Amino acid sequence: MTNETPYILISADSHAGADHATYRSYLESAWHEEFDAWRGRYKNPYRDLVDDGRTRNWDNERRLRETQRDGTVGEVLFPNTVPPFFPSAAVLAGPPRAEDFEKRLAGIRAHNRWLVDFCNDAPARRAGVAQVFLNDVDEAIKDVEWIKENGLRGGILLPNLAPDVTWVKPLYDPGYDRLWKVCEDLGVPVNSHAGTGLPDYGRYPTASLLYINEVGFYSMRPLVQMILSGVFERFPKLRFAVSEQGCAWAPDLMRQLDTVDLRVKRTGRIGELFYSEDEQLPLRPSEYFRRNVWVGATMPSAQDMASRDTLGDGKFMWGSDYPHNEGTYPFTRECVRQVMHDVDEAELRKLFAENAAELYDFDLDALAPLAAKYGPTPSEVAQPLTELPDNPNDVLLRDSFARQLEAELGA
Repeated sequence: MTNETPYILISADSHAGADHATYRSYLESAWHEEFDAWRGRYKNPYRDLVDDGRTRNWDNERRLRETQRDGTVGEVLFPNTVPPFFPSAAVLAGPPRAEDFEKRLAGIRAHNRWLVDFCNDAPARRAGVAQVFLNDVDEAIKDVEWIKENGLRGGILLPNLAPDVTWVKPLYDPGYDRLWKVCEDLGVPVNSHAGTGLPDYGRYPTASLLYINEVGFYSMRPLVQMILSGVFERFPKLRFAVSEQGCAWAPDLMRQLDTVDLRVKRTGRIGELFYSEDEQLPLRPSEYFRRNVWVGATMPSAQDMASRDTLGDGKFMWGSDYPHNEGTYPFTRECVRQVMHDVDEAELRKLFAENAAELYDFDLDALAPLAAKYGPTPSEVAQPLTELPDNPNDVLLRDSFARQLEAELGA
């Protein structure tokens, strides 16, 4: 008999942030005058940060009302809005140059202070992901220690360094080992998020097409660099999460990395390139991946679901991407029915909540009463989605279009 206890839904990829007026109150007063001048010049280009929808980022009561009505009772909160002195929204902004570092650092620390208070408004339901910069390892370590002391269980968002960023050392530089050691010792998760690390394409008509076609590749670079540079070999208990990138890429990527690894270990060369023993890792790349890496498979597609076994047990985490327009809200129930209706109940309890709870330290017992009231039941999720609701969102349309495209192409 099916256990009809409702599922606990924890979104391993949601977003939040304050507005400029609120950020000012969390900013050190020495920066207020410069902040006011910056704020007066700033123009907001983001759809989800204008008009009525923007308040979802910081309105505590609205957020709780909408997410629980949609079935979600826990969230991992990545940044979303524009902290002081940022050139764009927090996730998309590149690392500061030397002349901007001090004020940009003050800006992310204002965000982190606000995030502590926002999470404390609903502590069982929110795990905040703080921001750090890699320009100065000592300052990054200070921030990690502060994050741990102030209960931001989501850990840190790792800046993704584009190939044209020459003023910050690459992620595979051993100079970051001190930072990884602190994160490992304190149990602070390190997160990488999609949409970052791309080069400056310039002001060309094709720039946005290049972005959307290459964003997956550039978003994967932190994971590949951390594996191949031996970070997970030197720090075997470091916990690394890749978010809002699905996981359909995992089988091919791990196969590619393992194939190169095997050839290097067997022959010490690939073509005219020679590799020393110092460049070889004891384990296969896929073994580090399955041991050290979690994946926040935000808005998972059917292809993501079919690839989940590559991740290893306990590493797949569902995400809603709330409050983004392309996220599952307000059709979360329909979205999970569309791609998860045939998944075993015990596994779904892991994918929806238990895996994220392990990584981000959620108390499932504290969330259970909320889930009992708002969460979808196993019998509800087990019903295949046979038709789209009125005004479906991008996620539902995506999978419907994918099936149509496969049929048209004879896939």
